[in-house]
Amino acid sequence: MVNKLPVGKLDPKLLESLFSGYKITDPTVIIGPKIGEDAAVIDLGDIYLVAKTDPITFATDEIGWYLVCVNSNDIATMGAKPRWLLVTALLPEGKTTETLVRDIFSQITSACKQFDITLCGGHTEITYGLDRPILIGQMLGQVGKDKLVTNSGAKLGDDILLTKGIAIEATSIIARERGDLLLGRGYSRQYIEKARRYLREPGISVLKDAMIAVSIGGVHGMHDPTEGGLATGLWEMAKCSQLGMIIWYEKIYMFSESMDLCQEFGLDSLGVIASGALLIASEPSYSKKIIDALAKENIKCDIIGKFVEEKEGLLLESVSGKQPLPVFQTDEITKIF
Repeated sequence: MVNKLPVGKLDPKLLESLFSGYKITDPTVIIGPKIGEDAAVIDLGDIYLVAKTDPITFATDEIGWYLVCVNSNDIATMGAKPRWLLVTALLPEGKTTETLVRDIFSQITSACKQFDITLCGGHTEITYGLDRPILIGQMLGQVGKDKLVTNSGAKLGDDILLTKGIAIEATSIIARERGDLLLGRGYSRQYIEKARRYLREPGISVLKDAMIAVSIGGVHGMHDPTEGGLATGLWEMAKCSQLGMIIWYEKIYMFSESMDLCQEFGLDSLGVIASGALLIASEPSYSKKIIDALAKENIKCDIIGKFVEEKEGLLLESVSGKQPLPVFQTDEITKIF
């Protein structure tokens, strides 16, 4: 019997085997496909072009806003400014209306305006076999050669900082996709609406977080934990930097609505989609400066761990002791669908 792969990201070992068989010969490609790096980097002479592509597959409501934020986040984590966006929109046969198309376009252009990004092209079609819209973004940005941030740059002893909190994107998705079910379980419309607004407040964009951190200095790496949650994001950072980690569980912040809704659906908060949080590998002497600068913009930030030697592995320390950081083959959010 053929083993079918689960929903979600490909197994890292499979990805590594694919990458190992492909050699880049173009010397202008500074960073190509690599586990833990958020985007590709291409040398254009005076500057680096940073390029990323990412789909939106879980969310359906406000899908255009998700698309812009998720793609621009991966540009920002490289220390770059997101500039140009192309979008491929695949829309379901028999369900697509002019209103739906206009709504998605409005969501994309509204987000682009807020984050000073130009929508400059793409492709749209109604596609056989889909039951919901799927958007794929291609985001381009640029960064000065002395400002590039890579996760392979994280150093032994660096602090691991986390902005805002975890499960922000999951909170909004649950409220938007399962609002009627939550109403039936006794949650108020006001509560559900507040959770829906997590898309914008505290928001799933980390562009501002990243730009503030880079402006302070001492940033050796940044990563936004998305599919697979915080645990997967941390694992990817450790893999890329060839270091281990110790993470202090009690330091990981969750908003009350995030905690409630994860518990309601039996989701492990460490493995649920987490756009809105930013992980920062910081030189310890700069950590407080970064935290204070973010606080001035009302962005919460905490030190949640440290980079240690690779041989120590990835450890989660709590009041009950130390254990290996959990691994999630499939994002916990899939349990609500």
